[in-house]
Amino acid sequence: MYQDFTAELNWASLHMPRTSAALHALPDLSDVRLACNMHLDLKMAPLVAGLLDKGAAIYLTTCNPTTVQNEVVEYLKHKGAQGYAWRDMTASEWQASFDKALEWQPTHLCEMGADLTTRLHHSEHAVDIIAGLEATGSGINRLGDMSPQYPIFNWDDLPVKEGLHNRHMVGLTAWHTFFQTTHLTLHEKVVVVIGYGLVGQGTAASARAYGGQVKIVECDPARALQAQYDGWQVVSLEDAVQYGDVFATATGAENVINKPHLDAMKQGAFVLNVGHVAKEIAVDYLQAEAHMSEPMPYVNAYTWNGKTLYLLANGSMFNLTAGYGDSLNAFDVTLAVMAAGIGHIVGAGAQHSSGVYLLPESAWASVL
Repeated sequence: MYQDFTAELNWASLHMPRTSAALHALPDLSDVRLACNMHLDLKMAPLVAGLLDKGAAIYLTTCNPTTVQNEVVEYLKHKGAQGYAWRDMTASEWQASFDKALEWQPTHLCEMGADLTTRLHHSEHAVDIIAGLEATGSGINRLGDMSPQYPIFNWDDLPVKEGLHNRHMVGLTAWHTFFQTTHLTLHEKVVVVIGYGLVGQGTAASARAYGGQVKIVECDPARALQAQYDGWQVVSLEDAVQYGDVFATATGAENVINKPHLDAMKQGAFVLNVGHVAKEIAVDYLQAEAHMSEPMPYVNAYTWNGKTLYLLANGSMFNLTAGYGDSLNAFDVTLAVMAAGIGHIVGAGAQHSSGVYLLPESAWASVL
């Protein structure tokens, strides 16, 4: 149901000056039909509203149904966007949204997770895409398994995104959300961070800052060595499940915490995910085998075999499903780079041959 979101949008825009400047620098977008597959929360509203003001036609889908704020989507539709997305839409509805977006005949794609590109390259949709933008490591990994028929620009691997959003904000906001959701802290708790990429590094550092006793699980030998050089104890997950109190997945891979791991965890352990979607944890196993209750919002208690585990936000991206994700001022950098990337794919980037490219510094450096 539509509600006036002007005050909230103005508040967000006030604290996102880089994004406002980047949007102001964009050319007229009247000939652009941009399909956006991304998180649809307050922080995205200034970007979409600014693109609409520049004349772009926008179609909104979500990269994660658990992170959608319905009031934001309805407000942006009122502003002129089209779309098919709402919080907790079913899997079939979510999949249908990709087809609807492609049937809308976009000229450009702006994605977090490569869902639209994947659907396009494994379907018979006849869509003439000029260029695309991809924001996540999960999406870049998916693109590696296909041959895109248009240029796609990767901005997840930019130092300004990796070093700020991935390294600092995800873990910080995940633990803020943990405190708010459970009414607990990390004191006297063994926190097991699975994955030592940049998101995992930030998640570990924030957990230690908040009093957790942190262990690292990392299967890549180089990253495991890096973790040791950073002063962390690296352990196996098979051992850690015997004593860990809180488990955080940050790998981007599927089935990282599987049935044997869940069966071996001790009574009262917490499990959360800060990756792109819930597939890092064997949620299906818990839903099939355990009785679920919800003692607190977003705290899903699964009881089976005489014990209870707490799966936070049912394994979805915890900091953005149960919390607000990045702060406005920190996400301002990320969103400004995203706006600049859109400027690139409707400009010089459109001239590239098909393939995946790193978004060039010339496209985004001016927004910092």
